Amino acid sequence: MPKRTGPSNPILLRLIMELKKKSSEQNANIWKRVADDLEKPTRQRRIVNLSSISRYTKENETIVVPGKVLGAGNLEHKLTISAFQFSGGAKEKIEKAGAKIVPLLELSKENPNGKGIRIIG
Repeated sequence: MPKRTGPSNPILLRLIMELKKKSSEQNANIWKRVADDLEKPTRQRRIVNLSSISRYTKENETIVVPGKVLGAGNLEHKLTISAFQFSGGAKEKIEKAGAKIVPLLELSKENPNGKGIRIIG
């Protein structure tokens, strides 16, 4: 059985380390769960379309996608969205809808205990 090596992207590795540290400092399991999801191989990471985000969220909600957000569909309301990656089309549509994109590390600093944040995907 081959040895699992995990991600090799240095930016992703630093993000995972910071999220785990934030989780243990604040006793917030949400950041550990996001870090664990990001540690998975690329093929197993979550990929979510804007149509799904729009369908399963409410106005002014804060969500995290531990993976990539794609631009299929439209965003119908304002949100705060945080993810590891966004496609170009997704960024345009999110900004057009008046929603806000926040990097994962910044969101973990703004809301260290993870209250009011939902994981989508």
